[in-house]
Amino acid sequence: MSTLVTYLVEDNLALIGLASPPVNALGQPLRAAILEACDRAASDPAVSAIILHGENGLFCAGADISEFGLAASFAEPSLPDLLVRLTQIDKPLIACIDRFALGGGLELALACGYRISATGSRLGLPEINLGLLPGAGGTQRLPRLIGAEPALEMMMSGQPVSASHALDLGLLDRLIGEGDGLLEGARRFARELIHEGAPARPAERHSNPAAALPEDFFTRYRATHEPRWKNRLAPRLVLAAVESACVLPLNAGLQREVALFKEAEASSQSQALRHVFFAEREAGKVAGVSASTALRPVANVAVIGAGTMGGGIAMNFANVGIPVTLLELKPDALERGLGQIRNSYEISLQRGKLTQAELDKRMALLTGTLDYADIAECDLVIEAVFESLPIKQQVFRTLDEVCKPGAILASNTSTLDVDQIAAVTRRPHDVIGLHFFSPANVMRLLEVVRGKLTAPEVLATVLKLGKTIGKIPVVSGVCFGFIGNRMLEPYSREAHRMVLEGATPAQIDQVLTDLGLAMGVMAMHDLAGIDVSFLVRESRREAIAHDPSYCRVADELNALGRFGQKTKRGAYIYEGRERKEDFEVIALAERIAGELHIPRRPITTQEIHDRCLFMLINEGVQLLDEGIAERSGDIDLVWINGYGFPAWLGGPLHYAEQIGLDVVLDGIRHYRKALGEYGEMWFHPAPLLERLVAAGKTRIERL
Repeated sequence: MSTLVTYLVEDNLALIGLASPPVNALGQPLRAAILEACDRAASDPAVSAIILHGENGLFCAGADISEFGLAASFAEPSLPDLLVRLTQIDKPLIACIDRFALGGGLELALACGYRISATGSRLGLPEINLGLLPGAGGTQRLPRLIGAEPALEMMMSGQPVSASHALDLGLLDRLIGEGDGLLEGARRFARELIHEGAPARPAERHSNPAAALPEDFFTRYRATHEPRWKNRLAPRLVLAAVESACVLPLNAGLQREVALFKEAEASSQSQALRHVFFAEREAGKVAGVSASTALRPVANVAVIGAGTMGGGIAMNFANVGIPVTLLELKPDALERGLGQIRNSYEISLQRGKLTQAELDKRMALLTGTLDYADIAECDLVIEAVFESLPIKQQVFRTLDEVCKPGAILASNTSTLDVDQIAAVTRRPHDVIGLHFFSPANVMRLLEVVRGKLTAPEVLATVLKLGKTIGKIPVVSGVCFGFIGNRMLEPYSREAHRMVLEGATPAQIDQVLTDLGLAMGVMAMHDLAGIDVSFLVRESRREAIAHDPSYCRVADELNALGRFGQKTKRGAYIYEGRERKEDFEVIALAERIAGELHIPRRPITTQEIHDRCLFMLINEGVQLLDEGIAERSGDIDLVWINGYGFPAWLGGPLHYAEQIGLDVVLDGIRHYRKALGEYGEMWFHPAPLLERLVAAGKTRIERL
């Protein structure tokens, strides 16, 4: 018997325990061990029922993702074949679910005749998040168990459901409360089934899964949701699989599901999403920090500044039960900030995402103050004031005087030099950058900016804390704009330059949103505030003064008071939620182009794509070469989670690998020549990109 499972016969029950830590991933060795154990129990006349459970308090979190795309994914016994065999066992087979039954783990449970769970467990089919669909019977068995529509919603959302909701859906047969003993509850349930002479598998509850649906359900579902799916393949394949469950016999549906799964698995989108999955896990591996690095306790937090950003930052900590002191200089600003936080929570309450008790608990964790003395004992202090180096330095001088030894002092700067901020204190080793993205209580990205003197335990502490508050922390070195905003600069520069050359803001944004970005670059500046971008440019005029065309349209819009959405005018006109083209902006671009003697011409979709995306990619490669980013996957995570780059393209650097590094380099060299003096000025291929192409490399990595 394999060490990957435990096997025990008690009375007339076979207890088969999955013992492949950490999450009992269903790789080929575990699949083989399960098959051997279940066949042994099935053939043993002393066994009347079988209980499949997880050792060490966890059932199964799914397939072994590292096998996807490899021969091992369908190596014998494949998961689909294993589960078909389990359905053929002529004894009651009970899945005993603790903590998780996700993906292939839930499909394993569905292949069992009965399912019992601890009350705190979560059950789901998250394959769509990897560009896949359930490929081991999930799309066929779940609709037959709970009906087509709720099954489709579980697969499309990719979100797990609670055990209590699973019971309501009919996905579970019984819940075992806390303290009752899950495995003992499974034993009692098994004995009941034996005593009652229950069949090995109950009759299907929904033998016709679509019986309760309108005849045109799938047609209407597709028409309603396809605009939101954009270029994503997986939702279309999930829908096709569930539709098959409604029109095909089970065996034919299972065959159709496997074919659809293999199509998804081989797609570039799934490869990209699997890249993102592993990038998230790699991001926490940082040079100089290990599992043994000591962590500083963070029992309470202070946030300096109660504006939109400061309030959002404070909410992150209150949401997970960490007390927060919010400091402002003026009473009205403090009152307004706390009011905005309450209003945000009340919106969540109205939408059913929060209970009144949860709202009250979170607000009780928030304390306002006008006195720095009240934050003297805080373990972590996050400055979220105006993006000005002198102002931030003054705040840190005060924190240096007030805060207790060992307190972590963090700046929420988006572009400024963290080392210059740290230099005004006597404890630069305690200083770090924590760049939250707006809205800070929603956006998943947290850029963690490591100063040259930041202590390893400070970095390790904030990385762990970032995960605690539900963020994806990505470490950046110190440079202008860190990872995200430094890459935004050439991306944005090319968009604004092409407006002068003849493209419209809408044309540029359309190319980017057609690719799958959440928002085009011109609309993004309108949302963030054209005045905010102007102040960033003002802080670095020396670096851009040699180009008189540099973001000139944006500078003119700022001078006109057209700051974007907040003033209803920017690159676009805003009427309510509707965004409209503004021909005054086009006229403005024509005038500036004339003044600067920039010829205007038709700009193709391909040129917009290449100039914006290739310069974005080029800057990312340069960041990697400089060591600002530790790995290319970190850069991809920043742009997916902070700037709306489509995850199914894997982030800008993975996208470059899909396009071909030689294609990117050739494109940059082409525009360097084609754009004349402007091209010579800005289109400099990153040396690392040139080295990678010269070496015949297809992956972006340091050489």
